[in-house]
Amino acid sequence: MNANSDSKIEKSSDLAHRILHRLFGEYKGVFAIRLWNDSVLQIGDGSPMFTLSIKHPGILRQLVLFRDPVHLAEAYFDGDVEVTGDFNSAMELRYYLENLMLPFQGKLLLALHAMKLGNKKDDEVTVLQPAIRNTAQVIGKNDRESIAFHYDVSNEFYKLWLDEHMVYSCAYFEYPEQGLDLAQRNKLDYICRKLRLQSGEHLLDIGCGWGALVCWAAKHYGVHAHGITLSRNQYEYAREEVKKQRLDKLVTIEMRNYRDLPLIATYDKVSSIGMFEHVGLKNLPSYFSTVHEVLKPGGLFLNHGITSDEPGWSRGTSTRFINRHVFPDGELDTISNIQSHMERASFEILDLEGLRPHYAFTLRHWVNRLEEKSEEAIRLVGERTYRVWRLYMTGCALQFERGATGIYQILAESKQDGFPNLPLTRRDLYETRSNT
Repeated sequence: MNANSDSKIEKSSDLAHRILHRLFGEYKGVFAIRLWNDSVLQIGDGSPMFTLSIKHPGILRQLVLFRDPVHLAEAYFDGDVEVTGDFNSAMELRYYLENLMLPFQGKLLLALHAMKLGNKKDDEVTVLQPAIRNTAQVIGKNDRESIAFHYDVSNEFYKLWLDEHMVYSCAYFEYPEQGLDLAQRNKLDYICRKLRLQSGEHLLDIGCGWGALVCWAAKHYGVHAHGITLSRNQYEYAREEVKKQRLDKLVTIEMRNYRDLPLIATYDKVSSIGMFEHVGLKNLPSYFSTVHEVLKPGGLFLNHGITSDEPGWSRGTSTRFINRHVFPDGELDTISNIQSHMERASFEILDLEGLRPHYAFTLRHWVNRLEEKSEEAIRLVGERTYRVWRLYMTGCALQFERGATGIYQILAESKQDGFPNLPLTRRDLYETRSNT
């Protein structure tokens, strides 16, 4: 490196220090920023919670000009930003940047300084970039391709951090410190109790995942369970699980879209656990109508899904990030809109339960497990995919903790004359079963 290059690096470093002091002058926490020349700037007084390493001045330039946390996240995926220390605290920088209010002159000065920083050229690739950005190509494709993008990463990858039953949805905790395996068993049995499953009944599970619920319901409640999924990996795993548990006579698994179900009232009970987020807002009326058509009169439907705190699935930071990197075509709605759609599809809502703390606890378990198995995860799916999932699940946990997203179980009945065929109280839902 020649003297001219050294001089440019030093100038960009001095400029970066001035920019960062202005950008994070109001930040209440304590962290450190390590720049591309190894100079370190501390924000706040005390011991830093984490260190943010920025490896190229173009990353800071982009952050200042756009102040978009998604750009910072993508720089982390690409290896242009590193985080050491408390990853959760680092993730909270997002909220500071989104809410930062600067006077016009301050914004202008920051922008002018940022324009003097070098820009990252397209030909400067990092070690993580060869696997980059085929994500956007998936958006807008059909349901099966979108589901495969998320769920067909690798069964072995999911096994690293899911529970023993491979349940990829919110667990049900009796207390915050409860272990994930038991909390997921709690959830499986709680759903069965809410549906008041009886031996010999026919249960449809839409989006059955790796088969945990259909196997649990058949094994412990004696129902005939039919699970459908669009994921090839889940389908093959669930079929093997059915054979392993010798449930072939009670459980069937199909690769099928819910839209292709015969519209015949075949099922006594229907469950949809963590699936309807993939349906799309415009498709919710037809989705609930289809469920109603396949359910016998007086049959029960349990819909378990994530909700947004504002209508219309706004194009905010979380939306853009999730649709680009995690759930192509995924959309969330408010709980009030979801209930309205269900009622218009001739469902009577019998029970509504919010489980927001439970999902935050679940996500914390998943992140901890993933981090503990980071080396194996990187070997299976590559470092970039590992980073995407680590950041995604940490960010989701923060969203649930802050109340920006919720999760609800809605129990509804296909309307019939007379009263619902349910106990008058919820006491039976909390009775302990010996087989759980």
